Amino acid sequence: MLSGGAGDPAGTRATMARAEESPLIGQPLNRVDGPLKVTGRATYAYEQWEAGPPLYGFILGATIGRGRITRIDTARAERLPGVRLVMTHHNAPPQGTRDESTFLEFPRAFTALANPEIHFHGEPVALAVATTFEQARAAAGLIDVTYAVGPGRYDFAARLDHARTPKKMKIGLAADTAVGDFDAGFDAADVTIDQHYTTPFCSAQPMEPHACLAVPRGEDLIVHTGIQIVDMARTSIAGTLRMDERRIHVVSPYIGGGFGSKLRVHYETILAAIAARVLDRPVKIALTRQQTFPLVGMRPTSHQRVRLGSGRDGRLVAIAHDVTMSTNPDVEYAEQTGVTTRSLYAAPHRATSHRLTALDLPRGEDVRAPGHAPGLMAVEAAMDELAHELSMDPVELRIRNEPELDPERGVPFSDRHLVDCLREGERRFGWKRRPMKPATLREGRRLIGYGVAAAIRPHPQWATRVRVRLEADGTAVVQSDMTDMGTGTYTTLTQVAADGLGLPPERVRVELGRSEFPVSGGSGASWGAGNSSTAVHRACAALRDELLAAACGDTRSPLYGRDPATAVLADGGVRAGGVSVPLGEIVGLVRPGGEGLAAEGGTRPMAEEPNYAAYSINTYGAHFAEVGVDADTGEIRLRRMLGVFSAGRVLNAKTARSQLLGGMIWGLGMALEEAVAVDVRSGALVNRDLAQYLVPVHADVPEIDAVILEGFDEKANPLGVKGLGELGICGAGAAVGNAVFNATGVRVRDFPITLEKLLPGLPPQE
Repeated sequence: MLSGGAGDPAGTRATMARAEESPLIGQPLNRVDGPLKVTGRATYAYEQWEAGPPLYGFILGATIGRGRITRIDTARAERLPGVRLVMTHHNAPPQGTRDESTFLEFPRAFTALANPEIHFHGEPVALAVATTFEQARAAAGLIDVTYAVGPGRYDFAARLDHARTPKKMKIGLAADTAVGDFDAGFDAADVTIDQHYTTPFCSAQPMEPHACLAVPRGEDLIVHTGIQIVDMARTSIAGTLRMDERRIHVVSPYIGGGFGSKLRVHYETILAAIAARVLDRPVKIALTRQQTFPLVGMRPTSHQRVRLGSGRDGRLVAIAHDVTMSTNPDVEYAEQTGVTTRSLYAAPHRATSHRLTALDLPRGEDVRAPGHAPGLMAVEAAMDELAHELSMDPVELRIRNEPELDPERGVPFSDRHLVDCLREGERRFGWKRRPMKPATLREGRRLIGYGVAAAIRPHPQWATRVRVRLEADGTAVVQSDMTDMGTGTYTTLTQVAADGLGLPPERVRVELGRSEFPVSGGSGASWGAGNSSTAVHRACAALRDELLAAACGDTRSPLYGRDPATAVLADGGVRAGGVSVPLGEIVGLVRPGGEGLAAEGGTRPMAEEPNYAAYSINTYGAHFAEVGVDADTGEIRLRRMLGVFSAGRVLNAKTARSQLLGGMIWGLGMALEEAVAVDVRSGALVNRDLAQYLVPVHADVPEIDAVILEGFDEKANPLGVKGLGELGICGAGAAVGNAVFNATGVRVRDFPITLEKLLPGLPPQE
């Protein structure tokens, strides 16, 4: 698709490290669930009909941003035909409370309609349940609510002086860090950059609406919902409903996108579950697109101050990244935005900080690449500003500041190839054609500019268990509550299991997303693929050992007496000394009852893995963008975009590339389009639909490519795999913003870069 320079043709060089041992891992296998999806047989939460015709619920949201309900009249709604229940804080059952002591927020209780207090515009004040969706929606519209409006805090810029230190950062990270003496180093630097950057509220908007079907079955409750972490959803639902967790059964085999918005349960799931229990009937609720914006949480808006001090040679001597973000006062959320800087560039004097400003707006939640996506928008823009001040090539500036050890932790990197990504991207993109002086390259009416940015994203690990069972017919079944939100989990786990057991992929069946299966860390934080594939690899290794021992040690086996060390699993059988025995036959020897042979494998949380203490384990990338800007109107058009990435070993070349391209396109949206607009008078979200909340469409992305460098990070896990689902968005927006500056000479530090911000500074036209 893209070919900016000489060398290899455009396309992905997917890793095939140790290919002789793993002929399937890394191959661009088509999605095994693809036929189910294109024929409609992959059913999502709202499409479930197993319990027969359900009742339908519709949520009514508050029309004020802060205050309390003084009166709520449901009489007219309750008289409508088909209405079975109108639930408010007056008749909602008692619910559990949020346990702030848990390491992650996702298993905490999530209450709804618990009291008359209003915490943000759109918060649920009532639920109407009826025989049809139309009846439920009509009933919700007839509920009469009177409020006592309280003073609300909605203007982030006006409240920056009210910022405070977070009570707790995400995943236990430190809010502030300091190495050396930043002030002294900065004051002594030859060249300094001290700039402020702002990023807006952003919203994850997956194609599949947030929906739930809750089915009561005696004392049990079956919950069909799109959720990224099944086990934590189960805990959250049980804690909210005050139920025995063993009575909750969460089902989520297919998810139509999540991007963090389905890491935890939300109002549609809790309210459907409560209503189903009250009515003893299946209840189905789906959020409308407009409801999704306030009810699912947003990436907080941020104000970031970045200070860089360097010598004339471009080597950094001081770097500071200070972040102030918004938070809902009732549910604190501190995105790890400043963490971006801690492992990226070398400098002896360093400081990072996080502060929170309370706003009466929807709660902050994880949106794809939390912390690093908005953080790199600022840090990589500042690096571009420093390169311009030094009259230095931005690629060379980044390479000169490549650290030998993790700059703040002082430990070695497990596997770092950021310089390789920059050099490979420079070559492929034709970077040398970039004009050093901004606003000097033109094509007709368009000003042409090139931009670059680095990418970094930690590779985390969470506890995960997987069961692999070999059936008597020689097929394998992989089971885990791990989820697939379109990332390709069904396919990659098929490849790992087929590789580990010497089976063709069509003889492996992967079953995911049920709370009865072994517990995983789910899909999130880019840990899903690494966790689950490693767990499958270990389960298959345990099965392989048992199979080979039986094949060579059982007197009934044709391979009896041969050395298990010389036997291999291949082509659906066990082979040794020129003799091959089908796997099903060996399974029959070990399990003559026909129940199959099973083993489990797993991973531990990174806090329990020595490598995570001894090494800095990250993924890396380099983004290159070319834009054209209309010299008269300021209209910005992406012309081409290239990302080069290092993420260890790749499980599937096709799905990996797809993930990276999606992230890069999202980065383009962050740079030029995406922003939730808040009415600072009422706290209402103004552009709460996809007609006004702009995201890139096909016409916005003419040429884009992702290249993956070969790699194998043995410190990450036995497969050498690291997550890349979020890596593609990290730094992508900054590369586009830097390209706009190179094209026009105008530096916009308030993202997204829109016409009214760019146009006044455009150079005069002759």
